[in-house]
Amino acid sequence: MRLIHTLLGVLLLLLVVGSILRTLVVPRGLYSALVHRLWGVLRTVLRLWATPFGSYRAQDRALTWLAPLVLLGMLGVWLSGMLLAYTLLLHGTSELSWSVSIREAGSSLFTLGYASGERLQLSAIDFMAAASGPLVIALQIAYLPTLYAAYQRRETEVTLLQSRAGEPAWGPELLARQSLVDTETALPQLYRDWERLAADIGESHSNYPVLLSFRSPQPNRSWVVGLTAVMDAAALHLALCPRSAPPEARLVIRAGFTAMRDIGRSLRVDFDADPDPETPIRLTYGEYLGAVAMITAAGFPRERPVEDAWRHFHGWRVNYEALAYELARRSDSVPALWTGPRDFRAPVIPPARPTDRRPENSRPSPPPL
Repeated sequence: MRLIHTLLGVLLLLLVVGSILRTLVVPRGLYSALVHRLWGVLRTVLRLWATPFGSYRAQDRALTWLAPLVLLGMLGVWLSGMLLAYTLLLHGTSELSWSVSIREAGSSLFTLGYASGERLQLSAIDFMAAASGPLVIALQIAYLPTLYAAYQRRETEVTLLQSRAGEPAWGPELLARQSLVDTETALPQLYRDWERLAADIGESHSNYPVLLSFRSPQPNRSWVVGLTAVMDAAALHLALCPRSAPPEARLVIRAGFTAMRDIGRSLRVDFDADPDPETPIRLTYGEYLGAVAMITAAGFPRERPVEDAWRHFHGWRVNYEALAYELARRSDSVPALWTGPRDFRAPVIPPARPTDRRPENSRPSPPPL
């Protein structure tokens, strides 16, 4: 039995070390079963706690605690796993009882030193345990600045998008606002900024999936809603204005769905990597027509008939719609327009547009539909 306990201790120690390396050290989007299961359990508990309040705001307040609880849970599971592994090793390689083994393992792992003895045959295990505890805690502490740096870069652009695409963000609203305030020339730079941000999000969120649990400071903001809005705006721009649309519109769509696919692979989400342009999408033709009418009324030009533009818009959106909906669902983001359903019941929240307070004679007349 002691040999079995020793082998179990070695196996458990290797599993814990492997989880730590996959999560904190290896710079690649490797699947972490620990993070995924912790996220699933804690998300379910927090959502159930908020369900009786029956509103998205209640869900948002509860899920604000998801990221810190996942971080603490990871550290707790790793240390507990190491404590059990070293207990098995000490018990399996000596005549120590279970109570003495766990006492010595805890004393060594947390470098307390109160259970030291003159058992030379156990020195190697004690030294390993004494080195493991501080190392795991140090890695977790070093992990936090990386997370918060990525979080701040993400939220800066999401906050800047609020004045351009509304809150929550919506692609057609982005185009309409630029037309209403005559800032269409700023769209290429916006697409460039979000192309770079999409690459950043794809790298950071696939390497550190816990970032998906970090919510925006304001309840009606979300990085996945913002990225989907920018991609929808670019797709509409290309579909309606094929000659004047900037090349940056194509690039931001490509960068956006590439980032979503990188994150999807790290989360083991099934998706079609090369969808047919004719594959059905969940956005309806009626919703598309309503959006085009709105942006046209705001002064956005059209170079292609609405019916023909639908096929092109459909062909762009099929590349990212399914993944965007799945990431929005998993991150419990604000239920914005064109972002799919959520796991909680809440009405779709349209973007709030500020009141136009210019004098009546200075407002441009909207073009006819």
